[in-house]
Amino acid sequence: MKVVAGLSGGVDSAVAAARLRDAGHDVLAVHLALAAPPGGASGEAGDAAQVAQALGLPFEIWDLRQEFQREVVDPFVAEYAAGRTPNPCLRCNETIKFAALLDRATGRGFEAVGSGHYARLVPATTGAGAPVVQLHRGVDPTKDQAYVLAVLDQGALARCVFPLGESTKADVRDEAARRGLPVAAKGDSLDVCFIDDGDTRGFLAARTQARPGPILDVDGQVVGEHAGALGFTVGQRKGLALRRPAPDGQPRYVVQVRPADGVVVVGPPDALQVSHLSGSRVRWPSGVVADVGTRVGIQVRAHGEEIPGRFVAVPGGGQDTLGVRLDRPVRGVACGQTMVAYDGTRVVASAVIDATR
Repeated sequence: MKVVAGLSGGVDSAVAAARLRDAGHDVLAVHLALAAPPGGASGEAGDAAQVAQALGLPFEIWDLRQEFQREVVDPFVAEYAAGRTPNPCLRCNETIKFAALLDRATGRGFEAVGSGHYARLVPATTGAGAPVVQLHRGVDPTKDQAYVLAVLDQGALARCVFPLGESTKADVRDEAARRGLPVAAKGDSLDVCFIDDGDTRGFLAARTQARPGPILDVDGQVVGEHAGALGFTVGQRKGLALRRPAPDGQPRYVVQVRPADGVVVVGPPDALQVSHLSGSRVRWPSGVVADVGTRVGIQVRAHGEEIPGRFVAVPGGGQDTLGVRLDRPVRGVACGQTMVAYDGTRVVASAVIDATR
């Protein structure tokens, strides 16, 4: 099979490419230039080129910076400007790594794209007997990445290969060392690859008009000020610099962000507890829509706890709306986050959270 192996410049994608080559596939190693200029002998592109050379694979750099800016960075800024908390990794997987990349690869005559994600693809059939590919968690719970792939549909999953799904991170590092790969000891990448210093608030401030405003408690009393609401997220405690302590002495957390009127609202820990979630941009990766009442496990963060619950109807919601009732409350869920539903290790659905209560 002709496969494009994505090389990020890290150890996971390097071992994935090696395994694809060893499995007898016709492999082209590709590094995606997303946030930095393509070319050059240093940085992620340089590491990717060294890996391809070590594996004896042809290597190309594909410039997707314009697509990445349009599909990932601009929506990231817009979501924060609307008071939401997005996950750019899911957006990148959906629109860049497994959409733009697949389109370009198939246009070049390749049949699939392989990556270093820790997830598994399992062949199955629907109730009507139609073949499907199910997305399952990787076997390493500390590295499982099914969550960030839950936005993919059957069209994408059927053309993906995840060689690391049955491996642990420790095994992958050991294998990279045995193979003599130049990135064997390299650390893991940042969560948000286009914010090098990890300063989300600074990144947003440089791209938006900062609007100072009050920090209110849940009773509407002013307890502090902020230099700009962007960058605050529900559940945040650090960086608030409140001038008035809570009467009961409890710590206070961000419970609401209102960029439209420049207000950040803080409250006690109990104000963060929610048990009902509803969302849009619904995806059913296996191609099978589950009924209201179906029991599932719900995860609202990439490496968060899975909480049992069930699908519920959303009043006034359409086909692109998903509702969930959790068996026990979860804390600090922000609109804009993605909820993913599981049946055991299988991904059932995903949706971007629009409302909580």
